[in-house]
Amino acid sequence: MSKWVEPYSVAFFPEVGQNDKHTGLAVKPTTSNSNLFSWDRARVFAFANSRNPSIEENDMRIIAFGDIHMSLGNFAKIPDISSADLIILTGDLTNYGSRHDARDILNQVLAVNPHVLAQVGNLDDFAINDYLDALNMNIHGQARLFRRGVCLMGCGGSNPTPFNTLTEFSEIELGNILEQAYLEARNFIELAQPLERHQIPLILVSHTPPLNTALDLLPDGSHVGSSAVRSFIERNQPPLCLTGHIHEAKGSDRIGETLILNPGMINKGGWIDILIDNKGKLKATVQ
Repeated sequence: MSKWVEPYSVAFFPEVGQNDKHTGLAVKPTTSNSNLFSWDRARVFAFANSRNPSIEENDMRIIAFGDIHMSLGNFAKIPDISSADLIILTGDLTNYGSRHDARDILNQVLAVNPHVLAQVGNLDDFAINDYLDALNMNIHGQARLFRRGVCLMGCGGSNPTPFNTLTEFSEIELGNILEQAYLEARNFIELAQPLERHQIPLILVSHTPPLNTALDLLPDGSHVGSSAVRSFIERNQPPLCLTGHIHEAKGSDRIGETLILNPGMINKGGWIDILIDNKGKLKATVQ
């Protein structure tokens, strides 16, 4: 289902609605585009429009990281993370984990910044995908227009691995997931861009990296990325692709005009800093 989203509001209230027996989650719709979610004994987080005072007033700052595997390390010490406009979790929230495990990770991130989008990686049970949908945080197989300043589309999981991990897709399936999300993204951009009167950048968030880049390279010299992701980037040239999955391949690369960034594992200090100015110009760096 397509999601036209202005900044959604995520708030937590104790003992509201009927809790899911597995997750403690209760969903209560409001009269706006947002949802209110309750978790047992959770603190209340109100949506805030605060911006980092060191950044020009109309600029947007996004922080992205992934390959969490149940360990966020010192993520809360990322400079000004609490005032970032958006946090993107690129996949592998857990380590063969459940919705309970995903909830623990999300609670830790939301305690620092309540503006979060996320998707599953190959080591996340696919039930977490449905859980993220219920939380209105999911980007896998779909697109999000955020504050009419940037469009994001997601492709979680991975291509097949020798380890038969929890969420893997064939290259044909990955191609279909990408096309579905891109169709939504194009629709959002076509609707919003005339109103904004400037280019709205598209960010592809793909847990698995494109094939034959510096970011899908194993220590033995093997390239294990996705041919479907590479083909999509070659055809459509989004300005930025955020990826992960191959922890050893932290760094950057390009396919044509597309900048591709892999921050490595968050518990080893890797993250991505993205700035988008009020003309839609995007700058992103691996930290």
